[in-house]
Amino acid sequence: MKLRMVAILCALLLPGSGKSVAEEVLPRRIVSLSPVITEELFLLDAGDRVVGRTHYCTKPAKARKIEEVGNVVEISTEKIAALRPDLVITTAMTDPRAKEKLKSLGISAMEFPSASDFQEICDSFLKLGRIVGKEEEARALIHRARIQVNELNRQAPKEPRPSVFLEIGADPLVTITKESFLNDLIESAGGVNGTREIGRPLYSREKVLADDPDVILIVSMGFDGEKEKRIWQGYGDLRAVRQGRIYIVNSDLFCAPTPLSFVEALKEMRKMLHPVSDRKRF
Repeated sequence: MKLRMVAILCALLLPGSGKSVAEEVLPRRIVSLSPVITEELFLLDAGDRVVGRTHYCTKPAKARKIEEVGNVVEISTEKIAALRPDLVITTAMTDPRAKEKLKSLGISAMEFPSASDFQEICDSFLKLGRIVGKEEEARALIHRARIQVNELNRQAPKEPRPSVFLEIGADPLVTITKESFLNDLIESAGGVNGTREIGRPLYSREKVLADDPDVILIVSMGFDGEKEKRIWQGYGDLRAVRQGRIYIVNSDLFCAPTPLSFVEALKEMRKMLHPVSDRKRF
C-alpha cells in the first residue's frame, strides 16, 4: 500500500504523465477521518470512493450510508484494515497511536492539517483534488468561491467593526486565536476577533467581562449552546447582552468549511455582525 501511495504522488507530480497512467494509480478506496474532507470528496464527485468515515462525517446525506470507523479522535484500525483502503486521510485530531498502528499495518495515510484562513481552505481543497484526479474540478469550484468571497469582502462595511467573542468550548471556556479560519471569517465579515492575539485558546468569563465585546457567538460542539447563552445573559452589564447580540451558530456550517460553505458561513456572519447594513443592501 505504501508503494501504491508513492506511485500516486509520482503520477501526479511528474510532468507529462498520461491520463491513463494517472487513473490507474488514483486511490479508489478512501477512508476519511475528517468531516470536511468527506464533504469535499463528494463535491469533487469522488464520494463513491469513500468506504469508511467517522461518526461526524454526515454531509452530504449520502455519506451517512458509509461504514463508520470511529469518531474524529478515536478510530478502529481493525475496521479500517478490513475495508482494504488505498488511502486513509487523517487530521491533527486523529489519535497518534492509531496513526502509528495504520503505519505498522502498511496502510497508506495522509494528514490534512486544519486551515487557518480561506486561502488554506482553498489550498487544501486543491491538494485533495490532485490526489483523487479531480484538479480541474477543484480549481473551478475554488474560482467560483473566490469570486463570491471577494464580492462579499468588497461589500463589507468598513466601520464600525464590532468586537466579537467566539466560544467553541464551555468547560473550560475555549475561544479562537488568529490561527483559526474562524478569525478570518470574522474579519472578512467586518468584525474584530477580540481574542486574536492570545497565545492559547483557553479563556475565562472574567476576561470576557473585561473585554466587553459587542457580539458573543456560541459554536456549540458537544455542549449545550442554549445553556451557555442563558449564562451569558446573566451578565447584564455586558454590551452584547444589553444589545441582544448573543447568537448560537450552526457548527456544521462554521466548523467544517469547504471553499463553498465558507461563502455561506461568511454570509451568515455578516448578518450577525452587520444586520442593519445587510438589510439595507438586500
